[in-house]
Amino acid sequence: MRLGLVIGYWNSGGPPADVPEQLRTAESLGFDSAWTAEAYGSDAFTPLAWWGAATERIRLGTGVTQLSARTPASTAMTAITLDHLSGGRLILGLGVSGPQVVEGWYGRPYGKPLARTREYVEILRRVFRREEVDFQGEHYQMPLLEDRGGTGLGKPLKSIVKPLRDDIPIHLGAEGPKNVALAAEIADGWLPIFFSPKSDGYYRAALAEGFGRPGARRTPDDFEVSCVVPAIVGDDVEACADLLRPMYALYIGGMGARDANFHFDVFSRLGYDEACHKIQDAYLDGRKGDAIAAVPTALVEDVALIGPKEKVLDDLEAWRATVITTMLVSGPPALLEDIAALVG
Repeated sequence: MRLGLVIGYWNSGGPPADVPEQLRTAESLGFDSAWTAEAYGSDAFTPLAWWGAATERIRLGTGVTQLSARTPASTAMTAITLDHLSGGRLILGLGVSGPQVVEGWYGRPYGKPLARTREYVEILRRVFRREEVDFQGEHYQMPLLEDRGGTGLGKPLKSIVKPLRDDIPIHLGAEGPKNVALAAEIADGWLPIFFSPKSDGYYRAALAEGFGRPGARRTPDDFEVSCVVPAIVGDDVEACADLLRPMYALYIGGMGARDANFHFDVFSRLGYDEACHKIQDAYLDGRKGDAIAAVPTALVEDVALIGPKEKVLDDLEAWRATVITTMLVSGPPALLEDIAALVG
């Protein structure tokens, strides 16, 4: 199992001060990749380029950049540019996000996320192959024709710049089984945001469906699955869990609407439906403290590595047996060194 560094997106305090040191440590420890993200604040590409410029070997991934933030051509241009500047180290992680962000922040319709993703990725592939792009889909059109509101002056174009790689890897962020199957069919990797060894069989089945579709791009042997796995080593399991409860309360309770929260669904499928409803009710009622307190320690233990070193090592074996190929972790350099030693 490889290791990757989670840089993520910024909170209200702005850019974290120790990212350059984290990256130097991760690269020196042999970490395979480093990942930025975006929500509705900092973007994913700029920090990756800025901080990544000081690295030499580690792969640089967006985990994830949101489809609605950019047209397919804009994303392709940015990917080609960053792949050149990094010497072919970019991993383009894409995700549709949810209706709260897509419609509330980008002002775009959220409907038909699977179809939108399929069209978006197809256009990216054509641009990376430096083809003239003539694509008339339901959601994306290049060029824009007169009957769709164009002037009639547009024509199919291809990238002026020859991409360094014509097969820049695309990984899809996905949580539901249909999205996971789509990732296995058309992408080079899957980026689950929350995962538990207990759900390994469920996701293996979804991936297998995608791999079995006609024209699937990859096989299980050359497909990457990179997952965030929070790791906190400490003698007191409850104290370790307390450090993570606020994050899970936010995602389960506040990152989405009451009836449309994909993160809620992940934990509900894990067997925490009752707890999820308590967390969501409290969070949406403005009782964040109650929402945090309602996050069960067992839930945290299912999706994170917490507790004494011996417990973490024991729990780690279950993760090694899953579809996860890269464990994405975060923390100060000292913690990264501890995790690297544990994972071996």
